[in-house]
Amino acid sequence: MKKDPNKGYIALLGWSLNAIEAAENFDRRYVVVAPEWAEEYCQKHDIPYVPWNFERLNDRSMEIAETLRDMGVDVSIPLFEETVEWAGAINSVLLDNPRLYGQSLLLRDKALMKRRAQLGGIRVGIFEEAHDKEDVVRFLKRVNQTLLKLDGDPNDPIHLKAFDKAGCLGHRVIRTPDEVDTIPDEEFPVLMESHLDGWEFAVEAWIHNGKIAFLNISEYVTLGYSVFVPASPELEHYRKQITAQIEKLIKTFDIEFGLIHPEYFVTSDGEMYFGEVAYRPPGFKVFELLERVYGFNAYQASILVFDPKTTSEEVSAFFPKEVVDADGFAGCFGVYPRRRVVSKLEIPEEVEDDPYFESHELTPPLEETVTKRTAFGTHWGLIYFKGDEAARMKELLKHMEELDFYV
Repeated sequence: MKKDPNKGYIALLGWSLNAIEAAENFDRRYVVVAPEWAEEYCQKHDIPYVPWNFERLNDRSMEIAETLRDMGVDVSIPLFEETVEWAGAINSVLLDNPRLYGQSLLLRDKALMKRRAQLGGIRVGIFEEAHDKEDVVRFLKRVNQTLLKLDGDPNDPIHLKAFDKAGCLGHRVIRTPDEVDTIPDEEFPVLMESHLDGWEFAVEAWIHNGKIAFLNISEYVTLGYSVFVPASPELEHYRKQITAQIEKLIKTFDIEFGLIHPEYFVTSDGEMYFGEVAYRPPGFKVFELLERVYGFNAYQASILVFDPKTTSEEVSAFFPKEVVDADGFAGCFGVYPRRRVVSKLEIPEEVEDDPYFESHELTPPLEETVTKRTAFGTHWGLIYFKGDEAARMKELLKHMEELDFYV
């Protein structure tokens, strides 16, 4: 597509073919910043590319910011959790705003993030950092003491999460002190949180000039397994409250532009609790699901709100109207093998025959023994659905958990 020299020049941090394709078909100039293994592919397909390995930020980190600045790049966009800090460091140079680096640290470290949210008057559960197993046992006991548990009552679980990994990675649920022994020492330090009973959901909000340009509510059917967009009418019922929460978040974290992906809980009495926020595209192909129902490309939407040269008129013209403009519901299900030993991929007939079924990206198994999942693990591939009714979508995604795809 023809590029507009009056618009911003964008650097994409990380390797995503869907993001590259979106940038290729958009009117902004772009460059991909990715590790050296991407070079050959980029040369072959004429993709503008700068090599960089995203190890820990160090003395050389300034180099990439200067390289991009000398090329005339206006802003960098993080595509993955691991590049959020880099984007903060680079953008603080490109946009001459040192605060952006500090902000990216808050959006990366889950403990700092919760503290900042608390300071902004946002509700969070009880949380603490653990440096070893004893800290975890102490926290488990203290949380349950606070909940006035009696001897013999089952413990309320606590959640352990890695400080700086994406969502489900390294997430464990601990109910008893015995389970603490199973945590490898190298996983410490971790963030510990009390369990929040409630309906967990996620939000994708595109922000331009400190204001929400588009807000999607993604509904989890089972966390780590399935999600659909837009949310069901039951969850959309909270849109006004959710919007107010996101506005509070924007103010608390000083967010002027970009895409945020926070997670919340709504409790049975309608209270909203903040889980965490990411400054990058969500997992589980939510961007692709949004395109299925709304027709806009969510990667292009991100380029638009990140670009300092974008006008408010452009933003208004780009986004559809939430919920009303959606053409049905799009969902996906992450498949985990249910057996310990598998030899082939077999999609159940009832799945392929379902009118909501669209496609899948499952591949035949490479090995026969299924590795035991610690924490949430990584799914083996996604199945996509689209249809007119939220209730039917929910039922269908829940039912998928009972089926075998690998036998």
